[in-house]
Amino acid sequence: MRRSVGVAAASAAVLVVAGCGGGGPQSGGDQKLTGDKIVLGVLNDQSGAYSELSGRNSVKAVEMAIADFKAKYGDKAVTKNISVETADHQNKPDVANSKAQEMYDRKGVDAILDVPTSSAALKVADVAKEKKKLYFNIGAATTDLTGKSCNKYTFHYAYDTYMLAHGTGTVTTEQVGKNWYILYPNYAFGQDMEKSFSAAITAAGGKVVGKDGAPFPNTSGDYSSFLLKAPTLNPKPQVLGTMQAGAELVNVVKQYNEFKLRDKGVGLAVGLMFITDIHSLTPAALAGTTYTDAWYWNFDQQNREWADRFQKETGTRPSFAHAANYSAAMQYLEAVQAAGTDDADTVVKGLEGKEVNDLFLRNGKIRAEDHRVIHDAYLAQVKPQAEVSEPWDYVKILKTIPAAEAFRAPSADCKM
Repeated sequence: MRRSVGVAAASAAVLVVAGCGGGGPQSGGDQKLTGDKIVLGVLNDQSGAYSELSGRNSVKAVEMAIADFKAKYGDKAVTKNISVETADHQNKPDVANSKAQEMYDRKGVDAILDVPTSSAALKVADVAKEKKKLYFNIGAATTDLTGKSCNKYTFHYAYDTYMLAHGTGTVTTEQVGKNWYILYPNYAFGQDMEKSFSAAITAAGGKVVGKDGAPFPNTSGDYSSFLLKAPTLNPKPQVLGTMQAGAELVNVVKQYNEFKLRDKGVGLAVGLMFITDIHSLTPAALAGTTYTDAWYWNFDQQNREWADRFQKETGTRPSFAHAANYSAAMQYLEAVQAAGTDDADTVVKGLEGKEVNDLFLRNGKIRAEDHRVIHDAYLAQVKPQAEVSEPWDYVKILKTIPAAEAFRAPSADCKM
């Protein structure tokens, strides 16, 4: 476990706010908050494929941020009336659209957080733009959020397909095999992942010899036709790149092992993986698998102390989505505190260009050009079962990918 990241270790309560910045505390009767309150909305999958990696535990992470914000500022907080509204978008774009409108219009939500499932995330970005309300996307990976679908009120916080492909696609091509077969969920996220990984593989001297889009959601859980196809291709792929996530990734890996594809010369690369996925599958099922991670709970003492608090609240260790939701909520609250208002345009101005070091964001910066939140990322590898010394400590960090390298440059497609 790594212990040095250039951030001083102290008590969790101090650490989680150390990099939040945002001017001095506001106080008194000059505050300009709508209804003298702040309402945060957590919109995500609470019952389906992505419920374990984020879901209701992301709501708990946001509640932890609110508690820490209140503890930090006490009577000088811009308001003590801070609450959370939550809804399940069921991974359906139309449901996400209607829930986002309801949150902004009827629930008085000032900022929506999370929203996994890229097709749903893009719909919420449109609503945020229309309503001129803030939106911090945590759970979706499509680069369109900072490309053709970017807007003034949307911030893309934790990761994206470029970050994942730049790490995993490049390293796996260089170290494991040049020929790839890509299996992706056939919707916005998977399509974007396929494009990003194909570009990274080609740039590293590799070749995609086959690719298929699987249904999403895959209600049958059956991927056998795709997996059995892989070793029959000519040329035979050396790497199966699966772009599924959450419960769907679990099904793919189980069937990959069942069909003994590794014994047939087809290695496994995972495009997106969360600690909750490894826990479901066990490290034995994934030992040696390399992937790109946005944050790891046991990376250093700061992360571990927060993860201990989170586990006491939830009974589980946090994924990077949980930590990122905490961070995004805290950064929004700090921005309102600094501005003394929840006026969206004013808060956006305070966030743009801000440099941050906090629980989640190491060497973080909120880019003004496209609202991509950049930060250090990590090349991770699943430990063999024999090396797992405690529950949930399933990963070793092979390399830190600096923030400036982890994410793509601002896209010309982004017109703020």
